[in-house]
Amino acid sequence: MTGPTVEDIAAMREDGDLTDYLIALTGRTPAKPKPAEAEPAAPAYHIPRKGAWPCGTAASGPTPPPCTHQTAA
Repeated sequence: MTGPTVEDIAAMREDGDLTDYLIALTGRTPAKPKPAEAEPAAPAYHIPRKGAWPCGTAASGPTPPPCTHQTAA
């Protein structure tokens, strides 16, 4: 078997696989980046609590964004 040709190396470079190929030649496996974790979605419901602060307010500290969930009457 012969080594890769100039065209092979150019194609690997265009595809972004040249570094992985060179790392594989050393006997190591190329490290793949971990996929980004998606933020959990906000629940599609709101549980009203009698006597609690109104939705979107707090006793102290910075004011949170207003609640967009509709309460069931």
